[in-house]
Order: sequence, then structure tokens, then C-alpha cells
Amino acid sequence: MSRPISRPAIVWALLKKELTAYSRDLVFLALTLVVLVAVPFIFHALPDSVDESITLAMYPSMAEMVGDARDALIKMGATEEQLAELDDIDLAAEEEGLALVEFESEEQLRSVIEGSLELWETEGGETVFRDKEAGDEKPKDAERIKPDIGIAFPDEFIAGVAAGKRDLTVTVYSQAGIGEEIQTAMQSFVREAAYQIAGRELPVGMPDEATIILGDDRVGDQVTMQERMRPMLLFMVLLMETFSMASLISTEVLQRTVTAILVTPARVSDFLAAKTIFGTVMSLSQALIILAFVGGLTATNWSLILTVLVMGAIMFTGIALFVGSAGKDFMGQLFYAMLFTVPLLIPAISVMFPGTAAPWVKVLPSYPIIKVLVDATVYGGTWADAWGMLAYAALWLVILYFAGLFALKRKVETL
Repeated sequence: MSRPISRPAIVWALLKKELTAYSRDLVFLALTLVVLVAVPFIFHALPDSVDESITLAMYPSMAEMVGDARDALIKMGATEEQLAELDDIDLAAEEEGLALVEFESEEQLRSVIEGSLELWETEGGETVFRDKEAGDEKPKDAERIKPDIGIAFPDEFIAGVAAGKRDLTVTVYSQAGIGEEIQTAMQSFVREAAYQIAGRELPVGMPDEATIILGDDRVGDQVTMQERMRPMLLFMVLLMETFSMASLISTEVLQRTVTAILVTPARVSDFLAAKTIFGTVMSLSQALIILAFVGGLTATNWSLILTVLVMGAIMFTGIALFVGSAGKDFMGQLFYAMLFTVPLLIPAISVMFPGTAAPWVKVLPSYPIIKVLVDATVYGGTWADAWGMLAYAALWLVILYFAGLFALKRKVETL
């Protein structure tokens, strides 16, 4: 009498078959290897620091403006002490993260902001202009200065402000990539400078800093591009496995490999268990390999990150089960895969950048996964912070996984 075969042994045999089929699919095998090599390379090529300062270009220099206005101010009754105070004004001294560069002409300022002229500063503090198109050589032992925004004050600006003139026009030059919030801040800076030069208080009362800053104050501790992309890359690795897993399932369904398997002692439940284990292990193992290269684990967050990666791997495996059973050919399978994966990318892009995600984005299944990944790897989130999102992710995991199981089981039973 033959010895009965245990269910675990059957599942193990099916897992070996899955691994063999995966290794023979050269397209997805190559894609997996490319991802494992390219992702760490891309991560380490990203900027690992943040420049929080803004370089402001100014014309004319403060000394020149004071010199031009001295006679007019004396005629208006200004004392020598007031003029001395005016000489000591430093517009950037009280502005955190603001560096001031003074120009000798408005044309130079405009050309540097535009990028047609380069500004360099030598070790001795001397400024050198370089016209690259004219063939000027790069200055030796010098560092390039790239002003983000420039301000050109009109002639007799100080005297006009002191006299209360309202027809003074200050020109603000900015690069195309400068955000509107920085341009608005510079306009406010010009108004503040005008009141400071005129020796008057601002006509508004500013609230305390605690009433302005909402959430964590990231001044001096900005998140680098590497830190922003770390959870995004982990999420993408989990998501990409949906394509390969769905392709394997679709191939077995179309080629009736499933029918041949069910002729053996294997049951439909064994087939589904093997698919679940293989898809989850493949997604999770690739994510862990990437995590080892990009870092992010600490003594406090490793268990949370591991948990959310396991949940994400199972969730995307469920989606792969559904996609693989739905596609009737390669193009159909690819269409369904794109139909599911593109919406799932939206929360990843939304959460990666500061701000509040739209309500409809928070409804998508991938939102709690990427949210916990970002909080844990970037902002030091803990279990206490993540339990609500994990519960929400578990709800979606159950829905998507069992929907995938049901769809594939029904497909197999109708073959």
C-alpha cells in the first residue's frame, strides 16, 4: 500500500514548480535582476543633503544706496546718528537661511538669474563673472554662486521710502523653477526692508511662532531626496512583482497547466496556497534585498517596517491572483495589471511629498501601506503612530486577497 502524501509535501512540490517556471521566464527574470541592481544605484545617485538657504541677488549694493541718499536725507533733517544706523543695516542679517549677493549693475543681476552669465567666488572672497558662451574659462579654486532670486531697487530708493513716496517700483527677478511661495516671500521681504530702511515698524502684529507652525518644524532638518525615495522604491518593488506573478498565473491558466496539476493528488487549495506563498515570498525577499542596500532600519522601526512589507506583499499577491485569472491573453493580462497598478501608484506619489492627501486618495488600498512606510523610514513613526493605518491596510488586504483567491479558484474549477 502506498504511503499517503501530506498536504505540506504537495505544496512544497508546487513551490518548486513555481520557482522553476519563474526561472524559465527570461523576461521577468531579467526584469527582476535589473530592478535589484538599478534601484540601489538610483537611490545612492540621489542627493543626500538639502540646501535650506536662499541666495538673494541685489542691485545696487546697500552702501551705494546709502551714499546716493545721504544728501537727500540730510536735507530732510536726518542726523549723523541716523545715517550711521542706516550704514549698519544688513538686510539679510535677521533672515534665517538667506544669503545676500550684491551686484554692480542690473544687467549683471538679470543675466546671472537667467543663467547666461555665471557668478563665481574665489577663496579670497573675490567675485568673478564667467560668460560660458563667450569661451571664458572656469576660475580656479572658486565656488559657483547660483542666486535663486534677484531684487533691483530703483534710484534714490532710500530717500523715496523715507519721504513716503508710493510710486517706487522694485523689480523682482526669479528663475522659472522658483515656486510662487518664494516669490511671494521675496515681495514681503522688500516691503519689510522698506520699513526697516525708513526706520518704521511694520503696520501689522506678527503672531507667535507656535501659532504659525503646524505639525513638526522641519527647519534645519529637511528631508533629503534619498530619504523621500526610500519608501517609494520599496513600494515599487512590491508593486512590480504583481506583473510577474500575474503573468505566471495567466500562462498556467491559458496553457491548461492547472488541469494537469489537479490530475495529481494536489487540490485546488494546494494550488492556491502555493501561489500565495510564492508570490508573497518573492515580493518580500526582493523588498528586503533593496532595504539592505538603501538602509532605513533602526532598532525601533525594524518590526514595523517588516510587518508593513509583509502586508504589502500579501496584498499585491492577491491583486496578482485576480489579474492572472482575469486576463484571457498576454495583452488582456497586461491591461488588467495596468488597470490596477496605476491607481495604486497615486497614494505613493501623494504621500511622498509634504502636505495632506486628498480624501479620495486615502480610500485607495495602497495608501495605508505607503503612509506607514514613509512615516517609519522618514519621520521616525512608531507602532503607536501606525496602528490605525495598519488596521485599515489589514481590511483592504483581506478584501483584495480573498477576491483574488475567489477569482482564481473559480477560474481553475471552470477549466
